Amino acid sequence: MINPADLRLEGALALLEHDRSACLPDAAKSATAFLQSVIDSLCELSLTDALTGLANRRHFRNVLSREIDVVARSGDSALLLMLDIDHFKQINDVHGHSVGDKVIQAIARCLSSCVRPMDTVARYGGEEFAVILPCCQTLYGQIVAERIRQSVAALRIEASDDLELNVTISIGGAFAPEWGRSTAALWIDLADAQLYCAKTEGRNRVMLDAAQEISVSAEEKSLLFGHLNQRDGACPERNNNDTPAKTSTAIQRTGPLSH
Repeated sequence: MINPADLRLEGALALLEHDRSACLPDAAKSATAFLQSVIDSLCELSLTDALTGLANRRHFRNVLSREIDVVARSGDSALLLMLDIDHFKQINDVHGHSVGDKVIQAIARCLSSCVRPMDTVARYGGEEFAVILPCCQTLYGQIVAERIRQSVAALRIEASDDLELNVTISIGGAFAPEWGRSTAALWIDLADAQLYCAKTEGRNRVMLDAAQEISVSAEEKSLLFGHLNQRDGACPERNNNDTPAKTSTAIQRTGPLSH
């Protein structure tokens, strides 16, 4: 049996003391439970953004890679949203970084309230966030993205006793290619491209890339399913040689931009 007193846990415990969610049992009562709790808390800490409590970039990339595998195997539709606070540099320059931190925290809470428990909300870096929505059809993705945009725009962030801020966000999104193998980097690039469009076209809006379908030619279908047709009898085959054009869907709302 390992004795916690024999281990150098000072650094780990010092880190966990600043984490309000960490609640360690009494080491004197159960050494095993204490060590397991320290390990679990450190793992949680390594995957969490310190400022917002959201998933950090490491956790986000792990979830994104797993979701790519799920989509490739099942064909389920999944959406990645990249979100950026509009004119955030001005907030820091005018009001200071402590106010900027309060804005980031308020928006993080708002994002978490707009999505399902199965979705992953992450702080991607600075004033940028990311949301992974598995099992997400096109219409639902559009509704959620617009809900997030409207909810953030309606926020009244109390930065201090005499300062209340109203901010907006721009959102870009891309659906993972269905029934095909992709990469996390490519998926992020597709969503980032839509975020860039949302920024350049006026901010405070949503731009979603259309779901990417993989077309299968008649020859490929024959190779995949020919043995079934031979066994069960020929069945009529639909012409599917044309690849649908890739388009972008823009959800735009007008309104004053703040800051």
